[in-house]
Amino acid sequence: VQLQASGGGLVQAGGSLRLSCVASGRPLNRYVTGWFRRAPGKEREFVVALKYSGGYPPKYEDSVKGRFTISRDNAKNTVYLQMDSLRPEDTAVYYCAADPSVISSNLRAETAYAYWGLGTQVTVSS
Repeated sequence: VQLQASGGGLVQAGGSLRLSCVASGRPLNRYVTGWFRRAPGKEREFVVALKYSGGYPPKYEDSVKGRFTISRDNAKNTVYLQMDSLRPEDTAVYYCAADPSVISSNLRAETAYAYWGLGTQVTVSS
């Protein structure tokens, strides 16, 4: 599966952005899909993961709970990351990732995902 992330940009603190991760080649609802981010000078970190269709709730990093929402549109083979109440510390390059089999205990591990899109830059000004 090939992934293409987009939707980043410059926004003021408190604002919103919606990132998109469009997949080609395979149905994304057969994959675990995750969003990760890398802030300047830091390692890439987990943001959120969504398991296959079937009622599993998304898993969010604590710092984004209540502000970010992941969703999937199967018809468009796209996963979205709606980001609200953005903070300067959310500034990072955001990456989408996918893998056909990630066990629950490994959802936060970037090594568990075989497929990655190029990142999209999100900059939040104070």
